[in-house]
Amino acid sequence: MSKTLNARLAKCALAAGAAVAIASAADAGIVYSGALNTVIPANIDGLYINIETGATGSSGSSVAGWDVNPYGSNAAYVSLYRPSTSGFMRNPNAGTAAGRTNLDEGMEIGSAAFFYASSQFQIGTGAGQVLANSTGIIGFKFAAADGLTHYGWMRIAIGADANTRTLVDYAFDDVAGASILAGATGIPAPGALALLGLAGLTSRRRR
Repeated sequence: MSKTLNARLAKCALAAGAAVAIASAADAGIVYSGALNTVIPANIDGLYINIETGATGSSGSSVAGWDVNPYGSNAAYVSLYRPSTSGFMRNPNAGTAAGRTNLDEGMEIGSAAFFYASSQFQIGTGAGQVLANSTGIIGFKFAAADGLTHYGWMRIAIGADANTRTLVDYAFDDVAGASILAGATGIPAPGALALLGLAGLTSRRRR
């Protein structure tokens, strides 16, 4: 092979390695639901969710192994319920304020956080509250099928009040005990994959 061809191949290999490394780092065991946009009924039943299987329903008995349950009909907040093995994270910027579960994008959800047994997703302007007509992120922990604690997040869209709400999407880490960042999907950023294309483009331009 010529030195020029060797150089081009080396650049492509480096770019490919970088893209794979970035993709692996971003993935890190994250399981992402994809876009759901599932309405959460504004009643006492709400929406029971099995995080691992994606099954949802209007009662615990209809969703085997359910993990989280947003429910209620209070216009000021969405109530959050769970089995004894689950919990909802308090926004660390909210101090000890009760029910402040809206997280900032990128906040770490893991064993170092404080988790409520049952809580609220409140409308408001304070730390840990969500604005009306916007979306927010709730961090949670749950016991997966392996019997161990896993961490995840779910995004909820709120309308003019808390009685208009939609489960947008969610994700969790399938590695027991591993932290996850609020909003992380495990999907590589476009720039990571673009490295491959840039390497090829550079080679073509030099021909």
